[in-house]
Parts: sequence; C-alpha cells; structure tokens
Amino acid sequence: MSHSVDRLLTRAVLLSDIQAAAERIRPIAHRTPVLTSRSFDEIAGTNVFFKCENFQRGGAFKIRGASNFVYSIPKDQLSRGVVSYSSGNHAQAVAIAAASVGIPATIVMPADAPKSKLEATRGYGAKVVTYDRMLGSRESIGTQIAQETGATLVPPYDHPWIIAGQGTAALELLEEVPDLDTLVVCIGGGGLMSGSCIAAKTLRPDIRIFGVEPADANDTYLSRKAGERVEVPMPQTIADGLRSTKPGAITFPIIQKHVEDIVLVSDREIRETMRYVITRMKMLVEPSGAVPATALFHHKLPAGLGKTGLIVSGGNVDLEFFQTIWD
Repeated sequence: MSHSVDRLLTRAVLLSDIQAAAERIRPIAHRTPVLTSRSFDEIAGTNVFFKCENFQRGGAFKIRGASNFVYSIPKDQLSRGVVSYSSGNHAQAVAIAAASVGIPATIVMPADAPKSKLEATRGYGAKVVTYDRMLGSRESIGTQIAQETGATLVPPYDHPWIIAGQGTAALELLEEVPDLDTLVVCIGGGGLMSGSCIAAKTLRPDIRIFGVEPADANDTYLSRKAGERVEVPMPQTIADGLRSTKPGAITFPIIQKHVEDIVLVSDREIRETMRYVITRMKMLVEPSGAVPATALFHHKLPAGLGKTGLIVSGGNVDLEFFQTIWD
C-alpha cells in the first residue's frame, strides 16, 4: 500500500466522502429497493423499512466499499492489480470491481467458506487462494501476496475508502425514508456500521442506532463494554459474514461514539427469522443479512423505536445450508 493511501488512515470519514463515493460507484452498484411488511411490523411492534442489499450486485452490500476503493486507487498503481481476503461477499465484490476496470484480483478465502461464494468469486475472474481459518492468518497471507506482486491490498472493512463506500447504503435509505427514528445494522468488522453511523448521524443527529451481532461472534459487543478492542476466538456462528475476531482500529471508535447499544442474537433465532422472511416476505437472505431483522423479530431492542430502518446486508446462501434452516 502506498504512502498516499496510508495517509488516508488518519483522516476522518465525512458525509461528503460518502456522497462522493455514491457518485463514484453509481455505474457499478445498484440502488437497492426499500421494502416493508405489515406482518413483520406487527411482530416487531414498529414500522420497519428493509434496505435490501441482498438484491445488490454480487448479492451483498460489499460491492459499495470494494468498488469505491478500487476506483480510488491511483492510476499508476491500478495496473498491478489488487489482493484481498474475505469469507465470501467482499471477495466477490473485489473480483467484480477489479474485472470492471480490467485488472487482476487475488482473493484469500477460508477453505470452509460457502461453496457458492468460492465458486462465484472464481466466476468473476479472480484467483482464489484458500487457507485454514483455524490455523492461518488471512491478513498475513494477503499482505505477503501484495508485497510479492505489487498489488494493492483491499481490506474488507478497516479503511476510509471502504467505510465511505459502505455508508452509501444508509445514505440511500435515508434519501428514501428521511424521517427514520432508528437504524439497525449488523456488525462484523464494522465497515457497514461505521459508514452507516456517519451518514445517519450527520443527516439526522437524533437518530438512534443499534448494532446486532451473533452471540457467538460478539467481539464488538465485548469491546464496547470494555472500552477497547477485544479479540475473541474464531467464531463458529452460522452468520459466516460476521465472523470477525476483533473490531477494526478505524471502525471501532466510530461505532463506540455513535451506537446506542449492541444486542446479541443466537443462531437458533437467526434461523427462525430467516424462515419467516423467506416464507412470508418471499425474500432470500443469508444468515448475516438476517441478523438485524432477528433483533426486531425476537424483541431484543427497546420499545418506542419509531420508524425503523434496517440493512439486509446480503442474500448469498449455499443450497446445502439453506436446507438446514428448516430442520
């Protein structure tokens, strides 16, 4: 990574960065729909607006941050390609963004990543390098490849370009429903949440923001309680997109400043919510994408939320796993 890119890490992300990202990624990222469900509202006890990133290019919100990053790389560095690491959705997003500008992409992915995500990443033209997530370090492998090839490392969440790109989802949601009282977002490494916080709190300073994590991947929950970043063992939750072991150095302070509370949901509760959303709302969501809805469906959040927006982060589900949610 160049010195010019390194200097960005010390600069705060502003609403203007998110608005610029929205223009930058317009040619590649879809403006996803916002859906409602009367039956879900009755269960949740409030009006809920689903920002459907499961209908996004590549099946998840990740194309927003990945394309904003790739499109921001200086032209003299771009031809060397990009390298990244991801359990799946960011991998696909980087592959799509790289292909759109005709550069090579190498993605480090865990060998146990959902088959659909591994196959899709290869299908988009990227070279996939697998590793054992219980033994290896994806960051170390990705960094080594970048050093050997001269490619630019595209991190999954902890960079201003990524944060600004991810924040465009909340920006669009608030453009469509400007009088939201509450925003609910899942937390993995924190890129989506931190970008959402910046967009929402700048546009609506009084908006309430809640984060949701799987109970088995509660690194940000524990970090918030401790007042510093806490690392947890590799999580085993079904929400494979949220298996971060430690919140980002850049994302965590933003979350700590703006998020009112973080609640936890179990894998059983995620499955129940997925079943409801699929059968009643006719909408395919992956476990990570169902996490914010799970908090509302199972009444994990306080009463009196008012008009509530949530971001459905993705909809990439292996058929083998899909069958298990009905067990």
